[in-house]
Amino acid sequence: MSAQKAPEIDRKLLELLVCPVTKTTLRYDRERQELISQVAKLAYPIKDGIPIMLPEEARKLED
Repeated sequence: MSAQKAPEIDRKLLELLVCPVTKTTLRYDRERQELISQVAKLAYPIKDGIPIMLPEEARKLED
């Protein structure tokens, strides 16, 4: 079985998205398929190529 490649996220979309909590820019983690908010210390998941920008769905980042 071959590993499935994660769907690419549109670069224009990434430029427009900000953290819904802090309104700061996000960093795209391609390997984990997450959008990272360093300020809020949250990682928003990307499922099937769609960013899930809900704070309650985000993973808390460790200090």
